[in-house]
Amino acid sequence: MALALNDKVLTEAFGPSEGTALWIKQALMVAFGIVALAILAKIKVPVPGSPVEISMGTFAVLSIGAAYGPRLGLTTILGYMIIGMLGFDIFQNSTAELNGLTYMMGSTGGYLVGYVLATLALGFAARAGWDRSVVLMVVALLIANALIYVPGVAWLTVLYPDNGLTWAVDVGLTPFIVADAIKLGLVALLIPAFWKLVGSARQ
Repeated sequence: MALALNDKVLTEAFGPSEGTALWIKQALMVAFGIVALAILAKIKVPVPGSPVEISMGTFAVLSIGAAYGPRLGLTTILGYMIIGMLGFDIFQNSTAELNGLTYMMGSTGGYLVGYVLATLALGFAARAGWDRSVVLMVVALLIANALIYVPGVAWLTVLYPDNGLTWAVDVGLTPFIVADAIKLGLVALLIPAFWKLVGSARQ
């Protein structure tokens, strides 16, 4: 399937589309996305035996990638990373004492890299029009989830080389499959549903 990469993404389907008003809209969307990421990342459930907890941060990443497109999505996720790098407590397990680059080089560092990759992948999928279809959204989201977990698990093997790959998969992937399937399903349903609402509002 050829990817034309010229379709509108969801956030381009409403509001101003040119001039100063567009710049203001985009700035507000980036700010909103960063705040949403910071808040949802802190909603988390501990998983026994794993250094990484289940959080709604991935839901925010997937949603932003699919709704914002590659350029604005990347701007948002990089803005989030830069603010976190400066020491603000906005990451999933960061604290007033553990933050910034020290935190980012810890056990969640690989997943943060994966957030960037997943945002880009979903942004390009949305630009190709996959965000209109639940089935294609599921495919794009599965690819995005893989892009989160591959560097996430790989980085755990770097930090804890004596434990091996099997351990890294057991603590860094397996406990999150069910929760991520639910989050993936929600995004796959919500984005196409919002497109239908946009279409209905214009009729």
